[in-house]
Amino acid sequence: MSHERIHRFLDEQRPPTPCLVVDTRVVTARVREFAEGLPHARLCYAVKANPEPAVLRAVLAAGGGFDVASPGEITACLAEGARPEALSYGNTIKKPADIAFAHACGVREFTTDAESDVERLARHAPGASVSVRVLVDAPRSATPFGRKFGCRPAEAVALLARAAALGLDPAGLAFHVGSQQPDVSAWEHGIAMAAKVFAELAGLGIRLRRLDIGGGFGISYQETVPPLSDYLTAVRRALDAYFPGGAPELVLEPGRAIVAEAGLIRTEVVLVAQRGPHRWVYVDIGRYNGLAETENEAIKYRFGGPPGDRGPVVLAGPTCDGDDVLYQHTPCELPLALAPGDQLDILDAGAYTASYSSVSFNGIEPLRTYCLE
Repeated sequence: MSHERIHRFLDEQRPPTPCLVVDTRVVTARVREFAEGLPHARLCYAVKANPEPAVLRAVLAAGGGFDVASPGEITACLAEGARPEALSYGNTIKKPADIAFAHACGVREFTTDAESDVERLARHAPGASVSVRVLVDAPRSATPFGRKFGCRPAEAVALLARAAALGLDPAGLAFHVGSQQPDVSAWEHGIAMAAKVFAELAGLGIRLRRLDIGGGFGISYQETVPPLSDYLTAVRRALDAYFPGGAPELVLEPGRAIVAEAGLIRTEVVLVAQRGPHRWVYVDIGRYNGLAETENEAIKYRFGGPPGDRGPVVLAGPTCDGDDVLYQHTPCELPLALAPGDQLDILDAGAYTASYSSVSFNGIEPLRTYCLE
């Protein structure tokens, strides 16, 4: 993907590094690409991926809504002109005060996965629509959720029946196949499971109407993943196979796939050192000020930099924390002539970078962000 506008901005403005620059036109284009591939789905952008106001406005301009996880994200979306009905409170872990705040703001869609949360929803968001998140196995995800979220299908049946008994609207089911999922067929298992739960609840007189298939659509970092069109085709085929009488209302919660390719981080080389057989390169961004997803070397970014022959490096961040090493096992090659003061570009870095940045670890400020509208 071309970053011509971003490079022009960096060349003309020369902002201090490290910095993230986001081209919001790419955000708008990606929302529209989802709409073309799944025209009857409702897209709720996962705000946590990048909550910059300009990014939120770009999503809105393309007709998208928002997956929110806290009062802060609700406030941010409403401030940029989102209607409350365009917000879905997808976090299953929320305090009673969070639920009450969302309900007072007009939010009426919530996701849950535990009986105590259902009871809190009935008390603090009476009449709200609820979807129950079901656990699915998706082992190929770069950053899987493990067992933190979701319940078993039998529990989902009981929770939706309980929601109905408490006066809530039992709207549907939700699942998530893990972040940065390279397997386009990963959604099929969740859709198949959902069809069974829909049928079981229909037998109890509860007719679900909504299916939230989450996010997880991958983008190509060092490792190539299929194009978005392949993911969306696989989803359509699974829906046709398991809901032959007509698909339910479909909700998507992409974050990375919307904003990652829109952003580029420019960083400066601070130090180059030969340590035994390895060339170490230290840059002014690390795990605590923007590159949290390099933990366990899960996300393998691509780098642009000065021309010339390249060779292997161990890449590390600027802090005095021994864990602030970005790539020690992942192959990473940078110019052999690289020297302190040179600059590098980290590509496809618009998602889960600034939003993961610490407040001031080692006195380093959070990742500075510029948005091009």
